[in-house]
Amino acid sequence: MTTQTSPLAPTRRSFLQSAAVGAAAIATATRTGAAAPEPPAKAQIAITLDLEMARNFPKWTDTHWDYEKGNLNDAAKQYAVNACRRVKQRGSRIHTFAVGQLFEQENIDWLKEIVAEGHAVGNHTYDHAYLLAKTPAEIQYRFQRAPWLLGKRSVAEVLRDNIALCNAAIKERLGIKANGFRTPGGFATGLHGREDLQRMLLGLGFDWISCVYPAHEIVDLGGKNAKPAESTVASILAKQKDAQPFRYSTGLIDVPMAPISDVGAFRNGRWQLEDFIETTRKELEWVIEHRAVFDYLSHPSVLGVVDPEFKTIDMICDVVEKSSGKAEIVTLDVIAERFKKALPANS
Repeated sequence: MTTQTSPLAPTRRSFLQSAAVGAAAIATATRTGAAAPEPPAKAQIAITLDLEMARNFPKWTDTHWDYEKGNLNDAAKQYAVNACRRVKQRGSRIHTFAVGQLFEQENIDWLKEIVAEGHAVGNHTYDHAYLLAKTPAEIQYRFQRAPWLLGKRSVAEVLRDNIALCNAAIKERLGIKANGFRTPGGFATGLHGREDLQRMLLGLGFDWISCVYPAHEIVDLGGKNAKPAESTVASILAKQKDAQPFRYSTGLIDVPMAPISDVGAFRNGRWQLEDFIETTRKELEWVIEHRAVFDYLSHPSVLGVVDPEFKTIDMICDVVEKSSGKAEIVTLDVIAERFKKALPANS
């Protein structure tokens, strides 16, 4: 596993952070203050879709999406709609996170259908902004190409405006309030030590976010049909315990994303679909055994290319249905609600 130096490098950021640092930070965040609430009666599984375009998809040479993350193509939109229909037919709902740029498209009937069918839509910033940026230009590729969009605003001002703008877009085009917030990119350290960002998000109306993504072993297999190493799979399974919800000292709840995401497997690792499905199945088995939480992180722009038959989502639904009532598929706000009620703030 390599170390990323540029916040705008074309990988999901948290994959390339130090595993040791990430584990220590999450341990600190979860063990300070009172103990976690009692495990739920059932394991809670969330299927989440980040509604954005991803570099290297649908073609490996595609990189222009970095500048127009919210300009979803027809294939990604249709995959999102069909995935939501599929999960609803099984009696559950998907939690989506929208990049605000997508609301500039003339027709968003596809997303209105998703909302009408009871699926959740959360805020993913307007431009897919990097919350840990140190300079305004680091926030998004778009701002490097068009710095005049930043004006003379500080990093904090740009970030706040970008998140607020997505809130406004969701309200204007869908007539609803954003259901939660997900950071573009997941961070092994979460927002631990960034009380300024926590308070900003609370001030924007969010009492829970999805930010932590535990660092784990990942190796680029080069698309050579090689299987991920046993140590890689073991690393991913071991990190499930670090992908459990917790509460920051400010009161903000974090519902972590569980490794391994589709971007991590198919872009960073260049896995084969069957290996991704099998690893995800093993993760679900651990989660169900421990009555834990599993936030399955995926993107229609990726899954639509590598898993057009919805095999992964169907497998998740199958495992839950066959769990003899030990697991349920819920949206992230349902998971967060349990922690808001039962978990005192860290100190």
